[in-house]
Amino acid sequence: MDWFAVRHVIENDSSFEERITLWEAASEDEAISRAEEEARAYVSVLGDPMKVLGLFQSYRLSDPPRDGCEVFSLIRRSSLPSEGYLATFFGTGDEFQRTE
Repeated sequence: MDWFAVRHVIENDSSFEERITLWEAASEDEAISRAEEEARAYVSVLGDPMKVLGLFQSYRLSDPPRDGCEVFSLIRRSSLPSEGYLATFFGTGDEFQRTE
């Protein structure tokens, strides 16, 4: 059995929640299937207008989870300069996050 991190997105009205869940599974397909099931349960508890979007990405951890281990990695090519890349994909100003 390996450990997999699965990234997915939940839509809630005009907000999007990016989640990464951790699964011990025999395969990537099993981890994604279990993450899809968990996401549906998560949305059903919280109710409308939430919905699970169709994007599920997985990452197999090279070692079991431990303090400081990498749990997800996604490499994207972009011609944007670094500040533009962060502003486009991560720091749009519309995130609900700590500012301290």
